[in-house]
Amino acid sequence: MAMEMQHNWVDVTDTFRTSCTELKLGELVHDQYFGLFEAMSAIEMMDPKMDAGMLCHQSHLVMGFDKSINAGKLKKRNVLMPELIAIIDDTYACLVTWLEGHSLAQTLFTNLYLHKVHDVDDRQVKAFSIAMLKIVDILREIVSRASVFEEEDFQPLTYGFKMAADISEVRTIGMVKEIEDDIQKIVKSTRSKQGENRDAQTTAQHSEASALYTRLKFTRLLFVTLAGLNKREDITSTVGDVKKYLNQCKELLQSMLTSVDLGVQPVPTQDTSSTVTYPTVMGFEPLVNQRLLPPTFPRYTRIRSREETLVYLDKLMSRVEHVCNVVGCSGFHGVLDFMRDFSNRESCVLSRSVLQMLYMPADKMVYAVTPIAEVLRETARNFICPPALMPKSSLANNPLTKEHVDAFIVQATRPFRALLQITGNNRARQRDKLAHVLDELSNLQDEADKVDAFLHNLLIKSEPQRQHLACFGSWVLCHVIQVMIQYLLLGFELELYSPHEYHYIYWYLYEILYGWLISVLSRADGFCVEYDAFVAEQQKGRNKKAKKKKRQRPYARDITVAQAYQNLSGGLYKALAGFQLEGRQKKPMFEFDSEQVRYEHRFGPFGSVNTPPPVPFEQCQALLKVAKTNFVVMKLLASGHKGDSKEPPEFLFTPHKAFPIIRIT
Repeated sequence: MAMEMQHNWVDVTDTFRTSCTELKLGELVHDQYFGLFEAMSAIEMMDPKMDAGMLCHQSHLVMGFDKSINAGKLKKRNVLMPELIAIIDDTYACLVTWLEGHSLAQTLFTNLYLHKVHDVDDRQVKAFSIAMLKIVDILREIVSRASVFEEEDFQPLTYGFKMAADISEVRTIGMVKEIEDDIQKIVKSTRSKQGENRDAQTTAQHSEASALYTRLKFTRLLFVTLAGLNKREDITSTVGDVKKYLNQCKELLQSMLTSVDLGVQPVPTQDTSSTVTYPTVMGFEPLVNQRLLPPTFPRYTRIRSREETLVYLDKLMSRVEHVCNVVGCSGFHGVLDFMRDFSNRESCVLSRSVLQMLYMPADKMVYAVTPIAEVLRETARNFICPPALMPKSSLANNPLTKEHVDAFIVQATRPFRALLQITGNNRARQRDKLAHVLDELSNLQDEADKVDAFLHNLLIKSEPQRQHLACFGSWVLCHVIQVMIQYLLLGFELELYSPHEYHYIYWYLYEILYGWLISVLSRADGFCVEYDAFVAEQQKGRNKKAKKKKRQRPYARDITVAQAYQNLSGGLYKALAGFQLEGRQKKPMFEFDSEQVRYEHRFGPFGSVNTPPPVPFEQCQALLKVAKTNFVVMKLLASGHKGDSKEPPEFLFTPHKAFPIIRIT
């Protein structure tokens, strides 16, 4: 007879909850078999926020388009204006939710009218549905072509739904314009009647017709705008029209926001315990595509409210309008600064993708047709005036010069194009990709040094008074340092560092990176001034009456800004060193701590870079001991103020993402 297995079950719920109270906000429990990966992959079963399968526990029967028509729950014709206003508003709510990274099956295609647009008899619903399918298709193509999205940003899968490909863009615009004109006639007629006899029914009809007209016009202008941005040829001629349409869309959105309550309001769900939010007006069925989802637990989807949707769309129009200004930027460095600045702002996958498409369509770079190699050649020429690229130099006419420079520029195209593409990713992905591009820039740096050495030997034979050392190398080095700085600062923005790690991050910025950046910019300044003097001397020999023009330093402002950041980093580093010296900064327990491992992990991607050389942990520790001994940490602490307090300092990142204000409690 088999022995029965005995189980001694122990209820650990109370113990678990008591232990959780000891964790502060943001802290995680780490176990040998439960790390960050398991925590991110975990799903809380039967919680509607985590387990979308709980949506199935509803009392109503799920029906598709045809069954809903037969059951009388979906109208094929004679859709009332309040119903159509609600359908349009909730469809845009689903569109915005899709753009935030959710699937089409759980957002837009919960609208049953989008399943079979050709079977809809109502002209208004049919025209809007076709336009919305075309808008979705264009949005998907723009984001896919830009190719700067990740799984968490955007899901392009259409699940086999037809996107009205049989209807042209011109016909789609015409269909919406026709019903738009019909609604406008109602608006005008009710306005005249309203003036003669202000009865409540006429007033309500006028308000509903105006609200519907505004939404249809917005849909048409949005479609025209996206179609203009999606052109594969040169789009510089359409940017002006695009900005005009965007401004009109923003004005219409303000009107839509004031009339958002005119549509049929959502019906509360029968399952009052559920926290799931989704459209419940006629035409929407949240569970209709449940069988299309993958076998894994689907991502929880919360559809935006109508008010949130209109506010989001208004900000989206402003973002897209702003990125259109990239066509006015001059030079590679100006465009790179523009893209980096935009990625620092509140952005979205669509606006970042539009920015990429405006500057780098297909195999070209720049909104015109200038190849990337020519752009980089001009950028290097303007940055440091290398003799190999300057027309007044004898080196520029040498066939060997052209051969070596062309090979170097071709090799530079991949990493420099990557620098622009990286700005289109979300902030977390940017940091990962910056670490990879450092490897390519390091290899390019080696090639630049070889080309500089070869060209220098050629130059001194014809012009002994001039040199070509580190011209291309300085140009590449400038970008290497900027990438390293950006990598470290993103760590603060993403909250990857603990307060006890701040001191060596700021030390690296202060002592190494900003110092090297200032040196490189000063060298570029000197080369530009030297070239101007060389040109002036040649002109003086030809024309004795020519006045000598003194060129101002082109990088004086950049050097000043770098010095400001260097001093700010140095001040924070010294303050943090003082806090550690005074025992105010908490550190990990010795038996669970290895500062060397943390240090090497934070600066690991810099190991592939030869210049500036990576600083080993031992050297950093030695300098830290010197700093603790020789520097006065802060004037306030040095004066003995609050000397008896052992409270840890607080670091406020509100004013700036990377450089905090230190508050002493």
